Amino acid sequence: MGKFARNHAFELLKTDTPQAPFARFDMERITSAIGFAPGSSDSLAASLPYAAGDVTAGCENELQTAVRGPKHAVDLPRTILESNYFENIRKRAAAGETHPRALKALEDLIDRNSENVWENAWVRFHRAGLNAHANNVFETDLLSDKKVADEARRSDLDRFVLLENGEPFVRIPMSYLLKLALADVAGEPDTPPLVRTISRRYMGHFLNDNTSPETFSFYPVPLEPSVGMGKGIADETLTRFLLCQALGAYANQKFGLAATGQEAMIYFAPNPPIRQKNLNELIPDAFYRELFMSPCLSGWDRGEDKYQYMNLCHQVLSRSQLNAVKKLREADIINNNLVVLPNTSNISLANNGTHISLGSRKLTALLKAGDPRFTPTDEKYLGDLSIKIIEHFLPLFVGTYSAAPYRLAFSDFHPEKALGFLPHELDFTHLRMIWRRWKKKADLKILGKPFTPFGPEWLDRTFSTIFRLKGDFIHDFRLIDYFSSLMSTDRSPALDGTLGNDVRLLKDLASMGVFDNCMSLYLLYRNRSFDAMGFTGFEGRYYSQFESINADMGHAANLQTLLSALAFKYMLTGQADHRSIPDDPTVESERRQIFFGSAIGLPTFFIHKNTPNRFMLKILRKTANTRFSSRYPGYIRVHHIEYKRALLAVLREDAADLIESMGLSDTIDDLSLRINCWSTHSAAGRLTRRILDQAGAKTPLSLPAGEFNAAAECYYQGRLRIRHMEEGFDSLLEHAKSVDRGKLCNDSDNRQALDAILNGRSAWEYLDARRERILKDLATVDELRVFIGLLVVIINGNSRKAETAST
Repeated sequence: MGKFARNHAFELLKTDTPQAPFARFDMERITSAIGFAPGSSDSLAASLPYAAGDVTAGCENELQTAVRGPKHAVDLPRTILESNYFENIRKRAAAGETHPRALKALEDLIDRNSENVWENAWVRFHRAGLNAHANNVFETDLLSDKKVADEARRSDLDRFVLLENGEPFVRIPMSYLLKLALADVAGEPDTPPLVRTISRRYMGHFLNDNTSPETFSFYPVPLEPSVGMGKGIADETLTRFLLCQALGAYANQKFGLAATGQEAMIYFAPNPPIRQKNLNELIPDAFYRELFMSPCLSGWDRGEDKYQYMNLCHQVLSRSQLNAVKKLREADIINNNLVVLPNTSNISLANNGTHISLGSRKLTALLKAGDPRFTPTDEKYLGDLSIKIIEHFLPLFVGTYSAAPYRLAFSDFHPEKALGFLPHELDFTHLRMIWRRWKKKADLKILGKPFTPFGPEWLDRTFSTIFRLKGDFIHDFRLIDYFSSLMSTDRSPALDGTLGNDVRLLKDLASMGVFDNCMSLYLLYRNRSFDAMGFTGFEGRYYSQFESINADMGHAANLQTLLSALAFKYMLTGQADHRSIPDDPTVESERRQIFFGSAIGLPTFFIHKNTPNRFMLKILRKTANTRFSSRYPGYIRVHHIEYKRALLAVLREDAADLIESMGLSDTIDDLSLRINCWSTHSAAGRLTRRILDQAGAKTPLSLPAGEFNAAAECYYQGRLRIRHMEEGFDSLLEHAKSVDRGKLCNDSDNRQALDAILNGRSAWEYLDARRERILKDLATVDELRVFIGLLVVIINGNSRKAETAST
């Protein structure tokens, strides 16, 4: 259609849907408590929650680990080959009770690991490598209840303490290795008292609750215009990542890992490792959990209970993916009985992302004081509405600031495999639309007719080769492969602003076999309530892989902060209420389809011309090149890129005062570049280009799916890990300059620790002289111990500086 059709669609959106004026909230009590001052744009911006001077940030990072070494030295292949499962299948194959190909496939997977890299493997080492302090920490963490000193030890103790050749050995996951390494540094005799004290506190920030290690911020970071807003949380993340690298290198040497053929590696990677996925296809779900679910030694008083909870999560997600097949049948996406059942062991918990949490000092102070003008009921009402508003803007983040580039082969396009958890996240209408557009994007046709895989893998591969069906490339596979948000039910909306709505929804979903009411509610943007967290705020859970922590994560945190403040501006000025965005599963799915379509890289999406979502209409009125859909009567076709440009226009217009007061004009200009110059400026474009450089290819589709994804993993383990370490070192050197100038760590405790560590040397000169040795993993144990101590002191100095800024 031409210009007339586009204008007609636009006019219809303007006139055919009645636009009743937004009702103003009855919240004089709340605005009084907040001190909201709408008199001028300056006073309004200054008085909003999450505006300049009000917001703090914290970050949780899920890291990927691997152990490099031969199969006889690394715990994972050893555990598999020594397991009852392997012995049983070997005996059954020898007796003719099972086909020998199952045994051969497992043996081949172990024998043909030419890189000798074993992702998410545990480590084992002689217990004598731990000093007394680290041993005491380990013994405490082995207690059934750490709050009870004389409590019995965990019932699964024999998983972590074993004998080899009559000698005591420790066997632990990499996530726990980092904590033990820090405990060991703290326990050395010449470690300064401050470093010992602070290290003990920081140990609790190395969590051990999932397949991969999780670390979270050592302190709340104030996002202030004077220090570059989001640059602060990016800086804290980089310093923490550098500490993880140093602790891993320390463990390799001090605990004797390197001497026994094990090299621990820690890095950022968003998707489950290929080798782990292949192994998962060959073993039962219970054995998978035994190999890869972390035992929760760190972070919880009753770690064994938490471990059982993580097993429950794995079982529920595995069951949920099986139940999704039924939904696909009901949606008429699967219209015959030729299906490939998803594995009964779902691997999505091995996805890794970053969660950025924001807190409002103003709202937290009101709740902490028990001010009757702002109660938990108000917190929930405004929080849920904020989430609904912000979800419209989330496509701005996908691929733009973080990504998980991935190739799918033609044989991966069984809908029951490719669509992952989307049947539980979108309604049938939007699910069918996405599937049709995805097949078209992937050009799944034979002789002009749509064609998807339908048979055994060998048959699918044959068709793929003969008809040159390459599959597809998507920007962020993690967001499709992981259960990132739960769709409301008709009777139990997730975001209607009422207390307990999450409990009601979980109960509904549990009865449907979709989820379990013991688990927390999955959302893309989630409330962090004061009662549960000790602060009130939001957690962004949609970040995958950052190509640059400074550039990508810093700007992303800025945009997240801006949107949180803008949502409150809309609410407090009466421009949006819960009626603006109705609590209906179809309306919820309508806005979320844009997010998931962006992750796949679809060109268009469809909005019903009579959508009751008035906030969506506000955005669509600014969206160019819309037209009526010829395929879907009653729907408007919208281009993803034009929608993102419209969101940018909304920000420039509605948040102009906030952008100015927060000093975010650079972030908005950067966002425009990322949208309009995708291949060169977006995180997805830059990551893809680096992966292709790694593989020596020009385009993702010029490589077989397996080769592209293997090149991505190699890039994450190598060049990108070094790039992130270099960013971390650059940041650390800037802090060292502040130390030398007396602007950081200038109190007596920190100075005393620095004097003991540096022995009169300049912090900057000391670090600069050892930069290459640390980056190239050449530093000695003593050098690493001093480096870790200096890092701890500098982090503590930044923590005290942040605490002073918050008061």
